[in-house]
Amino acid sequence: TLAKCAKMIPVMIWGSIIMRKVYKAKDYLIALLVTVGCTIFILTGSVKSKASSHMDIGAASLWGCMLMLGYLGFDGFTSTFQDRMFKGYSMTIYNQILYVTMCSSALSMFGLISSGQFTEALAFVSRHPVCLHYIMALSAAASTGQLFISYTIRCYGALLFATVMTTRQFLSILLSSILFLHPLSAGQWCVAHSSNKFLACFLALIDNQFDCSRIE
Repeated sequence: TLAKCAKMIPVMIWGSIIMRKVYKAKDYLIALLVTVGCTIFILTGSVKSKASSHMDIGAASLWGCMLMLGYLGFDGFTSTFQDRMFKGYSMTIYNQILYVTMCSSALSMFGLISSGQFTEALAFVSRHPVCLHYIMALSAAASTGQLFISYTIRCYGALLFATVMTTRQFLSILLSSILFLHPLSAGQWCVAHSSNKFLACFLALIDNQFDCSRIE
């Protein structure tokens, strides 16, 4: 969760490549402040999970960094490409969500069938029919969240969306430390209570220009 706070930088890189955007010095400063804040948070305390305590630290760290870099790269590409499609084509939010979800469903179905787990998944649902309620609830929540995500990207752009999600990730860390009694060091609390991150997010919010006139 903590490493996801650095997603503003990949969004800016993809924005420069895909949309030929030229960002202001203020935008780069915001991304730098957020990344530095996350780095300080990592260096001033322990952020290890219980699962990693049973793994080789060197291998786990290398594999984890590779996975996280891949996630940040693809996640930054997704939101930037969505922004590009909204600006380059006359499409509604609902059309984009529909076709993206259909492609995701097809890929998920292919993965289940090719791995031989499709019948196992059906058998599990038949043995535990109550899980259908949870599946439907999660699907409804994900669909509703996707509406807000697409609306934000179309109106405000991928960079502001990344800023909002960064704030959410940071707040989830603080809530996790409180609800699940994950201890934070003094340095981590100083970073958490500093206004740098929230000031950076606020500057990104008020500095972006947006146009919702095309929303149908």
